[in-house]
This record gives sequence, structure tokens and C-alpha cells, in this order.
Amino acid sequence: MKRKLASMFLAVAMTASIVGCGGAGGTGTSSSGSSPAAGTTTTAAAAVSSGTGVTNIQTATSTGKSGDNDLVIAIEGSVSGLDPQNVTDTNGISACMGMYETLLTFDDDGKIVGKLAESYDVSDDNLTYTFHLRKGVKFHDGTDFTAQSVIDNINRVSNSANGLSRRRLFVVTDSDGNETSRIANMEATDDNTLVITLAQPYNVFLNKLTQFMIISPSALEQYGNDIMYHPCGTGPFVFKDRTEGDHTTMVANKDYWGGAPKVDSVTIKEVPEAGSRTAMLQTGEADMVYPFTSDQMSAVTGNTDINVSASYSNIMRYVTLNMDLKELSDVKVRQAMNYAIDKNAYIKVMYDGHALPATSCVPNCISYYKEEPAYEYNLDKAKELMKEAGYENGFTLTLWGDNTTQEIKGMTFVQQELAQIGITVDVQPMEPATVSDKIYVDKQDAEINMWYVNWSASDRSFDSSVRALLHSSMVPPTSANTAYYSNADFDKNLDDALAETDDAKLTELYGKCQDDVWNDCPWLFLGNDQILYATKGYVSGVGVKPDGQLDFANAVLAQ
Repeated sequence: MKRKLASMFLAVAMTASIVGCGGAGGTGTSSSGSSPAAGTTTTAAAAVSSGTGVTNIQTATSTGKSGDNDLVIAIEGSVSGLDPQNVTDTNGISACMGMYETLLTFDDDGKIVGKLAESYDVSDDNLTYTFHLRKGVKFHDGTDFTAQSVIDNINRVSNSANGLSRRRLFVVTDSDGNETSRIANMEATDDNTLVITLAQPYNVFLNKLTQFMIISPSALEQYGNDIMYHPCGTGPFVFKDRTEGDHTTMVANKDYWGGAPKVDSVTIKEVPEAGSRTAMLQTGEADMVYPFTSDQMSAVTGNTDINVSASYSNIMRYVTLNMDLKELSDVKVRQAMNYAIDKNAYIKVMYDGHALPATSCVPNCISYYKEEPAYEYNLDKAKELMKEAGYENGFTLTLWGDNTTQEIKGMTFVQQELAQIGITVDVQPMEPATVSDKIYVDKQDAEINMWYVNWSASDRSFDSSVRALLHSSMVPPTSANTAYYSNADFDKNLDDALAETDDAKLTELYGKCQDDVWNDCPWLFLGNDQILYATKGYVSGVGVKPDGQLDFANAVLAQ
């Protein structure tokens, strides 16, 4: 990581392979990208052509796992917790989704379909939602899943005393801090019929429910907010044990309503270093690795025991810029920083071409994506903007990020690019929990300059892709607007869109939101990368969803 990379960046080809998100559903404008440049890999383009968006980069020919029937998945980051109504990180959600379930989910083509709800009806005024629930479903503690179970869970999250992150699904806070419930009424007309009436139209309500996991009310009564240590859902796996910073293990639910899983257990193992994850896959200590970074391909190329797969993602890579800082308060400085970043080199160095440069504040698979004019790499323009802003000689900033191999690599890239326009960047990698502690503080205590981070919207809506990151009401500690971005027009258009049902109007409102963010530059817009993961040849039925969630409910280990 300490070797000088700048000369290597200049030497690499400035073209990248095409990656598309495809199949994410929704309406609105979209972009199919451009044709792959000659000589570049086209695996991402091929991935988009299938419903699941998955293609094989390397196919294993080996057969059979000897010994146990236990699936071990090595991941890069950490599982933050196991209260499904209080986790926001993808790894935590992945673990919870093994044990808990939602009313609705997405199929392989990104269409919202039933899960715990077999079907649903929506009234003409888009206010009343009637859910017809699956019969005969039981929680892991043996109690019945009913319509009242869902009501109890929504009441739990809506209660401010519980301080749960998912509260924003059902409670809205205005710019003055006033709170109102999105829900006017809930009624269980019988055990298997739930009627929810909203206070006003909320066009992403069904999307939100694809991420709202239902906990056993009996377990909640027993454990309260300590439920994170005693997970109890309706999912295909039952909690066994967890060691923070090391692993989370769950065992097969033999009584699962959808049929018992084909593996005996799943262990999610936390392994920050990419080479260590690859080594575990090679030795059989891990059966699946995510992410599998492109720089590890040489270590497994030709290995007939390892599959490497690629799929589209809605993961956005960017750096937040604290606009409250004097040095970053001028839009000319922020635009200069964007012109100073060679996005094609970033994609080549970080992902070996398995990505696209950012052309909006959301990836092109998110509903209502609008392609913006790119911040093309232009050092002359960047330097001129710095001079106009009075910073011809630059300044010094700190850059925070997770202490994983890939994140440090990305921060080092940004550091070297910005050095070209006189900005000295002090890279400060930290444990993810430490970053979180330093970020989610009151505004007057904020020390953040820049944050190298990524974000994905699990519910695949435009609103979820930007609200928590850019709405002025979402600055820390409320949420993750660490740019401290405040634009009244952006806020109004985003808020107005929630109650809008006309598709053309939504396209207009969300397009204006993207215009504002792109012009204001609260971020360094980097890219949208393709998901890469690797498995042993005997593994099937696993994958990674577009937001980076692990999908292992249907895992099979051939013996």
C-alpha cells in the first residue's frame, strides 16, 4: 500500500469494462451505458443480460465436500448487531435475513413479491394496504406468526423510547424536528389479514417493507431491546452463537415453513484482509468469500476447485466532504476535487474494470436515475477552480475510512489524486465501530473532514438511496449526512416526491434532486462497482444481492 501508485495509474488503460445494475425494477429513466472498449472484459455486460445478473468469471469442475455440511462465509467487514430493526449495515442485515423474514421481498428480476404476506391489495388513493398473510408460520420459539405480530413490531419501532434506526420507516421528522406518524391506523381483521392505512401517500412503502423484519412478540416481551442477543424470527435458520468481531453462527430451522435448509449451519466469519479470505477459500476453511477483490484473481486462476462469480450492484462509492469546513465550503473547491479524480483509473486500479464511473449520486439501476454530465478528469480545470477559490496553494484534510485492505487502497488513491492540486490528505483508517462512533456525534462536536464510504439501498428506491445521506434533517447523529449538505430545493423535491404517484412528476422531481447534488458536489463521486464473490466448486444456491446482502437460504453443499 505504501508503494507509489501514481505512475502506475498513468500507465494503465483509461477504459473500463461495462457494468450495469439491470433488473432492479422500478420505473423512471435509465441508462444502458456505452459499448465496451476494445480489449476490455465484458463480463459485466454479460451479467446484465440475465434475470439474476450473475455471470461466471471462472468455473470450477471439482465435486463434493468431504466431512461436514456446514457453510462458512468469509466477509470483509463486521456484523454490527442482530436486532433487525436497529441494523443499517449490509453485513448485519445479511446475518439477520438468515433468521428473520419480511412481509415482502424482491424476486430475481427486482419485482416486489410476497414473503410472509402471500399477496396484498392497495386502494385507489394509495393510502390503504391490505396484506393477506401466510398461514401456519411459526416463530423459532414456537409461537404463531399473525397479523398482530406485525402490528406489535411496527409499534415497537415507532416508539421513540426504543431508539431504533428503522423508526424512520414509519415516523417522519420535518426540518424543525417535529415528528408525525406515517401510519393513520393498523388493524388485524383476523389472524391472517392486516390492514394498514397511511396518513398520506408514501410511494416507497412497499419497498420499505421488503427490509422490515418481523421479530417474535413473545421474545420481545421477554428480552426487550436485548433481543439482539436472542434473535427469534421465522426464517430458515435459528441463532446459535455470536462472538463480536469474529463470527455469527446459525443452524437449520428443521420446521421452516418453506422447507428445511439443505445445509446444517451457516457461519459468517469476519476476515478483513482480502488475502486471508482467499487463503481460507483455498484451504477449505471457507466455502464462500465476499467480497472477492479483483486483485486476488491471480491467486485462484486455474484452480479447478474455485468458482468466481460477478453480478450487478447498486453500491455507490464516494467520499463525503464536510461542507461546514472553511476549506470545503466553496463549491468551486468541491468541483475541483471531482475534476482531479481520474475515475477510469480508480476503476482500473480498484476493481480491474468491474465498475462504471459515477454519473449521478445514485447508480444507474436505481429507479429514476438520471445521467449527469461527467466530471471528466481535468487537472487544468481543477487547478483553475482552486485558484479562483483562493486555494492555489492547497490545504490539508483528513480522510476517514474502514481499515480493510480495499478501503485503505481506495483512500490511498484519493490521497494521491488530490495531491496533484495541492491538497494534502492525511489517510486515517480505523475499525468500523470507531468510524461510526466518531461520525454519529452532535454537529458542534464533529471532527470529520472527509469519509471514504459506500452505500446501497436495500429497498432499491431512489428515496432510500439519498435521503439518509443528503437530506438536511439527516445530519449526524440522526443519520449519515456527513457532508452536512443543506439545500432547501433538494429537500422539498425529495419530500414532495414521497406523496406523488404520477410517474412523470416523480421523474421530474427526482431528476431535479440529482441535478442539485451533482452541481453542489457534497461528495467526490467515484463509481458503481460490480459485485465479485467466490465459492468452492461444491457450493450452489448462494449469491449476493445488488445491495451486497448475502443470499444463502438455498445453499447446497454437494457431498
